[in-house]
Amino acid sequence: MTTGPGPGDILDLSRAQLAAWLEEHGIAPYRAGQILRWIYLRQLDSFDEMTDLSKDIRALLPQHFTLKRLERRAVETSADGTRKYLFGLADGNSIESVLIPERDHSTLCVSSQVGCAQDCRFCLTAQGRLIRNLTPGEILAQVRDVRHDLPEPGRLSNLVFMGMGEPLANFSNLMSALGIITDADAGLGFSTRHVTVSTAGLVPKMVEFGRRTKVNIAVSLNAVDSVTRSRLMPINRKYPLEELLEACRNYPLPAGRRITFEYILIQGVNDSPQDARKLARLLRGIRCKVNLIPFNPHAGSGFERPAEEAILAFREVLLQKHYTVIIRQSKGGDISAACGQLRARSSEAS
Repeated sequence: MTTGPGPGDILDLSRAQLAAWLEEHGIAPYRAGQILRWIYLRQLDSFDEMTDLSKDIRALLPQHFTLKRLERRAVETSADGTRKYLFGLADGNSIESVLIPERDHSTLCVSSQVGCAQDCRFCLTAQGRLIRNLTPGEILAQVRDVRHDLPEPGRLSNLVFMGMGEPLANFSNLMSALGIITDADAGLGFSTRHVTVSTAGLVPKMVEFGRRTKVNIAVSLNAVDSVTRSRLMPINRKYPLEELLEACRNYPLPAGRRITFEYILIQGVNDSPQDARKLARLLRGIRCKVNLIPFNPHAGSGFERPAEEAILAFREVLLQKHYTVIIRQSKGGDISAACGQLRARSSEAS
């Protein structure tokens, strides 16, 4: 295995790829674990500091690889403690990652693409359209760099791929990054129980995803009939609601796990008690829980957040049908860091 012209980002390599490269260059493959531990566990920024490697190896690595952090263009902190990072990429594009403080830990919302092609009508990210996929290294760097920025790095224990982009549309790079994220020996060491990947419903990729990883999956549902869902989420025209739910029924869930269904409540669109009763019928037979997310308004959306009474009434219908239901009160709304508000316009950075 060889890298392209000029040094490549070492974060783009899986453990197996790095081991193969080392072997090609006459170096014992086990050295890959040592190198990755320096990068992800000890957070080093220089190959020269990797003191359990020989001087020859330390001299060779920078000839072929870079070891850099993302450009931090801006960091905004919400009144509720949520922190939004605007990261610059090597090609000049930008992405956003959101650190959400919880009572006893923190969760990082990770981006997987620059922009998004799904064109969901309630999401601000879609207005920027898809520019490109993130590389494995750009996905991993968000986690590595934010953890490095924290006074208590261990508090960052949960990851949600609910930032910019559709993760399953960047499948290969996502899977490569997840391998490092969940590697407890030489990677970032996150438990698969604490990593969740959200999808708008790319059914064929969902099937493959379930076969290849044990991290959690969340499905952005948002409607109880195909007409409404197609209006909100064009992906429904390709993979209709019925096909999506069938894939969920057959999804290979690990023992003790459930699919999370995300349901953005939009006033007058999908928030009636009748909608709630339909949702309860649709999800029958699926091991799941439901996250209700009241819509976060943004300019030009044309949608409104439901009244609190409507939100509570919707939840009550599902509770009476014995579903586990959580109302997700989005954080970071005052800095446009809430669900559906990520845009990553560097011109807004200060």
